Amino acid sequence: MGRYKQAFAAVGLTIAVAAAVGCSTAGSHASAPPGSSAGGGQVRAAPTESNPPGDIPDNQAYVAYRPAGGTFTGFTVKVPEGWARTAQGDTTVFTDKLNTITITTAPAPSAPTTGSVSGTVVPKLRAHTPKFASPKVSEVTRHAGRVVLLTYQGDSAKDQVTGKVVRDAFERYAYYRSGHEVNLTLSGPVNADNVDPWRIVSDSVAWR
Repeated sequence: MGRYKQAFAAVGLTIAVAAAVGCSTAGSHASAPPGSSAGGGQVRAAPTESNPPGDIPDNQAYVAYRPAGGTFTGFTVKVPEGWARTAQGDTTVFTDKLNTITITTAPAPSAPTTGSVSGTVVPKLRAHTPKFASPKVSEVTRHAGRVVLLTYQGDSAKDQVTGKVVRDAFERYAYYRSGHEVNLTLSGPVNADNVDPWRIVSDSVAWR
């Protein structure tokens, strides 16, 4: 009879130990913090792009551009590195996604004024820019000197693939040097925050 009691006691002890181990294992898994593995390694979510469409990244690099042809090549301007470039005559265009930089040169007998831009440039843009609106002409100072700035809004050309039209904001800077006018037009979606990039570009114009 004593042997049977000893056997039952041994079986009971084995079951109790197994139950304790099971509870300990379950507890260790339950106490693992969110975002970590059972072994203690941290599991991180993949980074996502937070910039809205049209925003130029804060870490964008810039390179100096100097026209190789046309009526006037005596200047340089910094443009975002990696943007696509097209050139025709006295006009060079840099584009990336929804943003555009257009540089045009032309002979000019005198420096542009707010009056000449309002009386000559604005009517031309109104006729050729879809839904042209909100023109404002002012004088500003950049490193290259006094500049006439025209800001306005207009619709972009329809995307050939998606058919989408974007409402754009434009900044057109008119620079003047020794009988030559350089027009720098910066454009992108109205809601994009490109104040700093556009200031870098418009401030970078330097005469040679």
